Amino acid sequence: VNEFIIKRITEKYKDTNWDILSEENVKTSKTFVTKNDWVWVLDPLDGTKDFIQGTGNYAMHLALNFKQKPYIGFVLIPDKNQLWITDGKKTWCEKRDGTKYKPNLLNNKNLQEMTLVTSKNHGNETLKKLIKKINFRKVEIMGSIGCKIASIVRGDSDIYICLSLPGKSSPKDWDFAAPESILKAAGGAITNLDNQALTYGQNSFEQGGIIVATNDKKTHGSICIEIKKIIEEYGIYPL
Repeated sequence: VNEFIIKRITEKYKDTNWDILSEENVKTSKTFVTKNDWVWVLDPLDGTKDFIQGTGNYAMHLALNFKQKPYIGFVLIPDKNQLWITDGKKTWCEKRDGTKYKPNLLNNKNLQEMTLVTSKNHGNETLKKLIKKINFRKVEIMGSIGCKIASIVRGDSDIYICLSLPGKSSPKDWDFAAPESILKAAGGAITNLDNQALTYGQNSFEQGGIIVATNDKKTHGSICIEIKKIIEEYGIYPL
């Protein structure tokens, strides 16, 4: 998949000055340096464990970043026959037969009324403690960040929290670029806990700390504040 997508981009846009950041290529070369404003960010298989386990919760991510921010993006979920697309202004889903449908984000909920979608294969006791203290209405377990963000865009869930422990591995640019693009254009939001936009192209491509994705950009900031207060009150995470 990695080779196929890179080959097609290179063939179709021969004279375009951009670079391609791919998880697979970074694994082999260990380095990626660019001075271009335009960078494709590719994860050919997000949710590798789920792919192996046959759960269907795996995705392909492809985003085109402009000045270190996702501009357009694609999240393909083959098992669900869903290709989520954004042109930077709106988001829609296409099926294999060409039929399309729109996002269905569920808004106007407080934190305790929300359905959380969280990771399946990454055990994190700190995150589990936070989830327990918040007392969400419902918790859905799912692999792949792309699948989790798509579930928010579909209206199956309301919020996703990613909590990376200091000194441990963190998600990377290719995990978040495409999912962020479809969520933001659909009317949702994804930021760090201080409601600051994610920044791409940093050293090691890591997206560390606490990242919150919600279904409503209007209430996103207040949701982040509420989560931060709970963390501080119970000393759950070093802020």
